[in-house]
This record gives sequence, C-alpha cells and structure tokens, in this order.
Amino acid sequence: MLNPLRPFEETPAPASLTLPKPPSPAPVSHHSLEQSYRPICNLLLSLTHSRSLSKGLQLHAQIIKTSLNTIPLVSHQLINFYSKTQLPLQSCQVFEEAPKKSATTWSSVISSLAQNELPLLALEYFRRMIGDGFRPDDHIYPSATKASGNLCRFDVGQSIHCLAFKTGYVFDLFVGSSIVDMYGKCGLIRDARKVFDEMPERNVVSWSGMISGYAQLGEDEEALRLFKLALAENLDVNDFTFSSVVRVCGNSTLLELGKQIHGLCFKTCFDSSCFVGSSLVSLYSKCGVIEGAYKVFDEIPLKNLGMWNAMLIACAQHAHTDRTFALFKQMESVGIRPNFITFLCVLYACSHAGLVEKGRYYFELMKDYGIEPGAQHYASMVDLLGRAGKLQDAVSAIEKMPIKPTEYVWAALLTGCRLHGNTGLAAFVADKISELGDVSPGLHVLLSNAYAAAERWEEAAKARKMLRDKGIKKETGLSWVEDGNKVHTFVSGDRSHMKTKEIYQKLEELGEEMERAGYVADTSFVLKRVDGEEKNQAIRFHSERLAIAFGLITFPPERPIRVMKNLRVCGDCHTAIKFMSKCTGRVIIVRDNNRFHTFEEGKCTCGDYW
Repeated sequence: MLNPLRPFEETPAPASLTLPKPPSPAPVSHHSLEQSYRPICNLLLSLTHSRSLSKGLQLHAQIIKTSLNTIPLVSHQLINFYSKTQLPLQSCQVFEEAPKKSATTWSSVISSLAQNELPLLALEYFRRMIGDGFRPDDHIYPSATKASGNLCRFDVGQSIHCLAFKTGYVFDLFVGSSIVDMYGKCGLIRDARKVFDEMPERNVVSWSGMISGYAQLGEDEEALRLFKLALAENLDVNDFTFSSVVRVCGNSTLLELGKQIHGLCFKTCFDSSCFVGSSLVSLYSKCGVIEGAYKVFDEIPLKNLGMWNAMLIACAQHAHTDRTFALFKQMESVGIRPNFITFLCVLYACSHAGLVEKGRYYFELMKDYGIEPGAQHYASMVDLLGRAGKLQDAVSAIEKMPIKPTEYVWAALLTGCRLHGNTGLAAFVADKISELGDVSPGLHVLLSNAYAAAERWEEAAKARKMLRDKGIKKETGLSWVEDGNKVHTFVSGDRSHMKTKEIYQKLEELGEEMERAGYVADTSFVLKRVDGEEKNQAIRFHSERLAIAFGLITFPPERPIRVMKNLRVCGDCHTAIKFMSKCTGRVIIVRDNNRFHTFEEGKCTCGDYW
C-alpha cells in the first residue's frame, strides 16, 4: 500500500552540496534544419513551374504552421510562386511578414512587381531596399530598369544607370541589356545605342531591345539592318525579337519580307508564340491579306489577350463587322477578359459600319467589366455619332464627358461636320480647337479642309497660315505598291517613275472606258481655289490612281492590286476605283489612314460608308 504524501518540508541543503544545472536542450544542427525546409523549397519550385495555385496555397498554410516562413530561402520561393501565378500583392504580403529580409527576398519581390505590371510599386521597393542598406546586384538592376522603361521614366532609369556604373555592374551582360531595353522603351535611342555599342558582350535581350527601340520610333530600316546583323552573328533570336521585326514589316507594309520572316519563325518553332502570332496577324492585316491573318489566328492553340485584340482590329479595319462581334463573344466564352483596347476595337467596327445602337451597347458594357471609358473611347463614340449624322448627339456626348475633351474628340466631331456639310458646327469646333493651344498638324489640315469644302476660303487660308507660322508642312499624300523586293511610291501628278509613260497611257485608256460606263468626276473634292478644268486634271492623277495603273500594267490578272496610302482616300477616287475594278475585272485593295477598301466588280466592302 502506498504511503500518503507528507507535507513538503524545507530542509537546508548541506554546504558542500551544489544543485545540478538543468540539462540544456540539444542544439538543432544545420543539417537537420536544412533537411526540414529543403524538401519544402523543392516542392514549392515544382508547384511554381506547374502554376498549381490551390496546392501552393495549402503548402503555404503548412509552412506558416511549422514556422518555416522565417527562413529567407522559403520566403524567396513563396514570393516567386505568387509572382508566377500572377498574384504580386501576395508576394508583397509574404515579403512584409518575413522577419528577416535578405538580398534574395528583396530581389524576388521587386522582380515580382516589375514582371506583373506594377512598375511604380517595384521602384518604391527598390528605393526602400537601398534605404535599408542593401546594394543592388545583377538580379535587381534589370527589374528596376524594366519598371522604369514600362513607366517611360527615363529620369529614374538614368539614375539607376548611374548607380549601376558606380557599383561596377554597368558592364554586366544582363544589367547592360536591361539598360538598353529601358532607353529604347523611353524613346532615347541614341542613349540605348551608346550603351549597346559599349557592351563587351551582347545577348538576345540587348539585340531585341535595340531592334524594338528602332521599330518603336519608326526607324524601320535600321531595325531590319540590326536584325540582319544579329542573324549574321548566329544569335539565337527569341519570340520577342521576331515579334518586333514582324511588326516593322507590318508598319512598312513589306508583305514579301514579312512572309520570309514568318517562314523563319516556322523553322525555329516560334510561329506558335502568342507574341509572334499577334504581330503576324497585324502584318497580314496591314498588308491587305486578311485571309492570312485568319489562318495565323486559327493555327495558334493558346491565344493571349493581345492576339485577340489584333484579330478584332483586323476584322474591324477590313469591314468584317459581324466577324468582329462574333470574335468578341467567342473571347468571352473561353474566359478571356476584354480590356480597354478590346472595346476600342469593337467601337471602331461600329463607327465604320454606322451601327449606333450597337456602339452604345458596347460603350455601356465596358462598365460591367469595371473599365472606365477614356478619352479614346469617347472619341470613338463621337466619331460613330458624327459619321451617322447625329451631330447634336455627338455634341451632347462631349458635354457629358467626365474628362476634358482632347483634340481627338474634337477632330472626330469635325470629321462628322465635314461629311455632312455642317459648317456652322464646324466653326464652333474650330473655336474649341483654338482654345486647346498647340494641337497636331493633322487637326489644322482637317479644319482647313472643312472650311474649303464649304468654300469658306478665308478661314481655310487662316488655318493653313497657322501651320506655316509654326514651320509645319502639310503631310504629302503618298501611295505605294510592293512588287517583289521593291516598293514603288507615287505622289499626286507624279512623273518621276521609270514607267510614267505607260502609267499615264493606261489611265487615259481606262478613263475613257470608265466614262462610257457612267463615271463622272466629282471635282468638289479638290480643295483648291482653281477653275473647273484645272480641278478635273488635278483629281484624275491622284497618287492612288497612279499606283493602281502601275499595278494594272505590271501584275498578272489573277493577282489582287494592293495599294497603301498615308492619307484618307477622297470621295471621287473612291468612286473612280469602283469603276476601275468593274472595267478591268480586277480586285483592288486600298488601305488609307483609316481602313481597308476592297473593290471588286464595281463595289466596295465599306458600302460607301467610311
């Protein structure tokens, strides 16, 4: 039987007796700690590659329970995971909750923000990092310069460039390439080229940054020359490089060269890239080969938003209006969320087809997607109403704008006034334009043409004088045709071409046949104060007619004649080209500065509404 417990009695300890120290806990070895978090890091890396968000969230919860989130390497992997799953703000939360910040975690969070379109926040974290005493390295500098380039903040980019120079990273391959790309995006092509030329070694990023920079500034020849040099150096170009070069071909309407580069994309397996695909869609669309754009679009299995937008604007510009709306619905059905550019595309389609109610529907639909209409959307709506003759509704739309109307909004209204001969409202718009101060030369020309069309010659002369006083010349009307590897360019009344005699002879012969078919020149489109016969002569030899005549005497009958023009085709030329297509039996495709016109058998795809 157990004895009952006795009350505790304190007895003094003997003098010679020392109390034993409590045993200290066994130290956790570095090896055992590493064994606990290394598998977690490997698993996180695997989930990052597979973009498995749900499983990653579960693993994050387990990491918090086991307190492994205090280890910088685990925090780094978590930040990277949320970055790759496009949750940059979650990356920030992981970073802020980490008790210890390392250079790696700073690098991860800045990269996450820069890669996920939060450049301002990326630069704020970069500033904080420097304030906390951490020095940027070859991983952090590229993220900071990328953020500066995306914001077009060349002043911030230059400061980061100077810091890279002071810390000895300016000649690092990755840092130097990112600086080239940053200056290119900011339009400082000379600075970009200086850094590029001084680099001891170059990679695909530096080459692509230079090519894209030249393409962005419209220096297409230099962009193509650099691309040729890159290939000569056996550079392994990537989808971004191809995308930039294809975009150059599209902007310059170099169809044959674009086809060759498309073939190169196919050989290198980059033809299925969304970035290359969207550029190819634009290439074929801008060169008047809409069937090629459809083919590229249909062959790419995974399409991003940029590619959908490229196809939408292609359909809109080629007057495939029903296809535009069908694509919009298809895009929604596959879970692609439209952005502000998407709505600009469908509003453009509505405007050039005269679909007022449809345009109003899509304008209101923007709000359902949380998109606030911007100045460009309002300009599209004013353009839609103005072209449809609803000029007072257009004025009302401008008055209700929550933002100040831009010159593009007033230009859209002025176009409507010109189309419908409302000179009184045009004068009102002219007063509003004068209040804006400095505006683009094109707006002054539009204003002058509106006055000239109403035979208000003094006001027209005044608008042109304003251009002269500023030292600005009206853009010369050009039309060009591609034949093989050569582009033939014409201006109105041009007699410099090597086939001038044959071109004018063809126009004379065709003119007689067109008159027998019922064509009568409308000289009201000659906006000069000259007599009737001079007007008649001036309109007969507009640049697009010369280009078409060149195509008729050069290309085989089965080949469509594709003419590109930098200004809007005039009303009389539009009528004349319909007769040309009817009398010759040829398909004639004309791209002006607004849209495509496909003429066949005396009809145009625009339905005489443009």
